[in-house]
Formats: sequence, structure tokens, C-alpha cells
Amino acid sequence: MLALMPEARWEAPTRGAITQARQRLGSEVVQKVFRQVARPAATESTPGAWLNRWRVTAIDRFVVDLPDTEANVAEFGRDSAGGYETAFPQARVVAISECASHAMVAADVAGCWAGEQTLAFSLYEQLNEEMLLTADRGFYSFSAGNQARHGGAHLLWRVQAELRPYWLRDLGDGSWLAVITKPSGLRRSQKDRLREAARQGRDLDPDDAVIVRVVDYTVPDRKGEHIRLITSILDPAEASAEDLARCYHDRWEAETGIDQLKTHLRGPGRILRSRTPELVYQEIWAYLLTHWALCTLICTAATAAGIDPDRIKFLGTVRIGDVRRSVTDRVAFSP
Repeated sequence: MLALMPEARWEAPTRGAITQARQRLGSEVVQKVFRQVARPAATESTPGAWLNRWRVTAIDRFVVDLPDTEANVAEFGRDSAGGYETAFPQARVVAISECASHAMVAADVAGCWAGEQTLAFSLYEQLNEEMLLTADRGFYSFSAGNQARHGGAHLLWRVQAELRPYWLRDLGDGSWLAVITKPSGLRRSQKDRLREAARQGRDLDPDDAVIVRVVDYTVPDRKGEHIRLITSILDPAEASAEDLARCYHDRWEAETGIDQLKTHLRGPGRILRSRTPELVYQEIWAYLLTHWALCTLICTAATAAGIDPDRIKFLGTVRIGDVRRSVTDRVAFSP
């Protein structure tokens, strides 16, 4: 190590020096690096990465606790949902993940009161036609579906129980085609005309109405919980109702990725170290970038070995790479 070499002059920087360097760097450059390099890691031969020709992805959200400083409270706020206020200010992150690798390929960060649907809108433009985006019912809205479809990606979203798609016809696999009209701005007579046009197979203005395929099923081990999915994949020959139901539950892989970042990479029960908003943003983008790099490494190794990336433990990768070592430890070379 350089610090042990004869006449070596390099010394590990102090924590104060690291903080000053971080302040000079700012958060924008780390965010730009993430957005430039974060890409799906799975290839065509990665097990469990695809449904037919579509790469399975998921959108989800999480919060991180921050140091309790006036600046962080002013920028990010404390969540008081449920009638009590959190002990620490919190930042909200919404991210799109590749389900097979858990790699987060798009993300946005804001205060804890930012709406998850609002943050998600900034990510939909990064979707492309090879992707199938899964989402839970908290992300669905008519406008969100249109925005997400704009780049050509297909959708598989759970919807709220109060959504009532208008039945068009049943399909052979147990799913059914329906039309959904925008929730406001249309008179009853306009909705009736749009539904009639859908029945006759005429083109619809997607700003007013869209045709979807509906998959209904219950989960026995959840006391018969009813789940309703809508998808833009209209042909059962491309993906059966059973395939879609199974694929939707791969959405939980996104939560596995979030747990990897929050528990194994950051450390259990830890708040971030940054005491100012600019450094908070920088630190979050740095964690997202590091998590993406490790997930890509795992996926590349698993694909080469012909196994599912889930079989390689994330925590083991963190320990082997020693990525949580303190920057003030003795190292083999100068940063």
C-alpha cells in the first residue's frame, strides 16, 4: 500500500476534506453519470428476464431517512401520514427496475410529500418498445398509462377496485377486452359514442379512450384477494392470462432491489450522512449508481454461468467487493 511504502507522502484524506470535496462536486454530476450509464443488464440469454419479446420491468418507490437538520427539513419535509410525524426528514425515490437483475435503470428524487405519480411521469419517457412495465395500483391513472405508452413500451398494471372498464368481448384464455375513457371532461353521450366506436373496431383518440385487456384472478393464500390487471398486450397468443398473472408477481423483484439498497448496501437502520440538501441528493444518486453497478456485475456473472441472477446473493457481492469500506481506510492507491 502506498501509505506503507518508503518515503510515501500520500495520506488518506480526512472526513472533513472528503466533505469539502463533495461540496465542490455537487449532486448534478452524479445524477448525470447515473442517467448516462444506468441501462438494463440482462441479455437475451438471462433466465427470467423476458416475457416473450418484452423485457420485464417494474416501477416502485421508497423513502430514505435523513439527518434532522433545518435545511433538510425545509427541503424534504417530514411525513405525517397516519397521524404522527416521522422522527427524521425523508426523501422519496421513485425508480424503474429491471426485474431479473434488480438494476434500477431510471429514477427521480424529491421530498417526502412529492406524489409518486408525479415523480413517475418524469421516468416514463425513458421507456422503450422492448419493455413491459409492471406497476401496482398506486401508479395507475388514465394519463399515466398514456404517458407510459408514448415510447412504445407495453404495460401490465394492477388497477383500483373502483375502476370499471367497459366490457367489449371475452377472450379464449379467460381475459376480456374493454375500453377505458378518460375520467373527466367527457359527457355521457361522448363516452357512449366512444364505446360504440370501440365495439365496431374503429380507431380511438388515445387522449379520450383506450382499449385494454383485463385479467381477473384471486390469490388463494391471501384469503381470496381479488386482483385486476390491465395490459396493452391485447392478443392472448402473445401472452396468455396465466403468463401475465405470473409476470405481474415478478414486480416484487423491484422491492427486493430496494431492500438490497436500503438494508445491505446502505446498512440496516441507518440514516444518510448528508446534512445539507445538495449533499443528500448527491448521496442518493451515488447509492443508486453503486447499486446499479453491483446488480449489473451480478447479472453479467449469472448470465455467463447460465443461472438466474437471484441465485447470487447481493450481500455476498457487497462483502466480496468491500464496497462499504470507509474512505479513510488505507487503500492500495491514491483516489
